[in-house]
Formats: sequence, structure tokens, C-alpha cells
Amino acid sequence: MRFPAVRVICLLLGSLVVAVTANAQESAGTDPALARGDLFPIHQIDWAAVAQPVAQPPAPEHTGFKALLFETGSDFNTFPRRTSTWVILAIGGGAAAIAHPWDKEVTQKLVDSEAAGDFFVAGKWIGSAYVQAGTAIGLYAIGRYALPHAEGAPKTNKVSHLGFALLRALIVSQAFTQGIKIAVQRDRPTGECCSFPSGHASAAFATASVIERHLGYRGAWPTYAVAGYVAMSRLHDNRHYMSDVLFGGALGIASGWTVVGRHGRSNYAMMPVPVRGGVMLSISRAPSP
Repeated sequence: MRFPAVRVICLLLGSLVVAVTANAQESAGTDPALARGDLFPIHQIDWAAVAQPVAQPPAPEHTGFKALLFETGSDFNTFPRRTSTWVILAIGGGAAAIAHPWDKEVTQKLVDSEAAGDFFVAGKWIGSAYVQAGTAIGLYAIGRYALPHAEGAPKTNKVSHLGFALLRALIVSQAFTQGIKIAVQRDRPTGECCSFPSGHASAAFATASVIERHLGYRGAWPTYAVAGYVAMSRLHDNRHYMSDVLFGGALGIASGWTVVGRHGRSNYAMMPVPVRGGVMLSISRAPSP
């Protein structure tokens, strides 16, 4: 059975968009829905609130090195306790399983495409750990040491807060990514280890998920588009399969929302949406009052 590459590409982009809409940012360990196993509390949704912009997270009192270590350690503890983590990973895992039979075909088509080569040339650099970490550290340093501060006041502002959150999300996403790579030991298309999941995709989507909470949906859509571009570039570069980037993107979003989700809680509902040729899962977020 042949599966046209364009359909598989649409599957990737559609899966990423579905995951992006799943902004489930409930507080870890305090959600009563988690305790009673009600993962999708549709009856609690205030649908009018879904259309409202997401409130920006309050700036933390401290963003120093000690706070970075403490909060990052807390992120690792929180990650498996969040309902949204398992929902997002289930979506990513399911999408990866669906895409798996066409992994080699899609990667080969993109590798052979000269047009794709010209378009995706920057992807490996944008999604690299050096660029992602450099951006986070740069924002963190500018906010703490370059921007003016009142004498005796904490060196915390919107810029240092964003860099602080980006650093934490990158650390969490890459720690889990590298751990899974070592456990799974899947060979890359070129034959060396380790392919699953994509570190570039997880880093790019972790960054996008943090920026979404800080800048809102309109400010975040370009970042999500760039994250999708980075993910697709890894196929053309013959470094990953489609299932690698699908699960990597989901892991990045789950990691980023572990960081930003601790700023507040949201209710969410998942429902099937009929689309041409099948059904798509749509997750809607409603911020708690």
C-alpha cells in the first residue's frame, strides 16, 4: 500500500496543530480531576472563556542560579504528575505509530527533493541545542544583567523570566529526549544511533510552548510554525523519520507546559472532530477563573 508523501506531511502538520491547541496548564498535584481520574471534564468548561486571551504568567520572585536549579528539579518531579503530560504524549505516540509504516518512504522523498533542500537548509541550525540554549541564556543574561534594575530590587523582569522558563524547558525536554534515545536505540536513516525521538523537534516545540504562554497565541504561532519547519527539516537532512519528529514535538510541548503550567491551572476537554477521511482529536483549553 502506497501512501502519498503529501498526505503524510499533512498528517505531521495536522498532528502538531492539534497538539498546539491542547494548552492544558493545570496545577500539578492539586487538580481534583486528576485525583478522581476525570481526564476530560467537559462539564466544567466555560466555553466563553476559551476565546479569551491567556493571561501572562506572573514574574517569579527570583530567577537566580539557585532558583534555576530548584525550579528545574521541581519541573522533573512535576512532569509525570500532570494529566496534560500523558494526554500530549499519547497524542504524539499515537501519531508516531500511525506514521511509522511510511517513515522510510517520506524521508527518502524529502531527501531526494532539491526544492526541499533549498527550503529546509536552516532547520538543523535553528533547532540545534546551541541556538536554542544560546537564545535562552542570552535572554536570561540580558534581563538580569543588561536591563536596569532598582537598587536592592530582585533582577527579575519579563525578559529574564522568559529566558528562565526557556532554559528550564530546554533542560527538561532534552533530558527526557536523550534518556529515551538511549533506551530505544533506534538507528537513524543513515545507520548510526540514535534516532527516536528527535532532539531538534523536542527543543523547538518546548521553546514554542513557553513563548505561547508568555506572548499569547498570536505571538506564538510564528514560533510553532518555525518548530514545524525544524521538524520537517530533520527528515530532509536524513537524520530522522517522521515518527521521530512527531513524538519529539509532543515531548517538547509536554516539557514546556510543565514549566509554564505551574503558573496557573486550566480546565480542558478533548473531543473527536470529523475530518475528511477520518477523525481528528481536538483539545480545547478553558482558563480557570
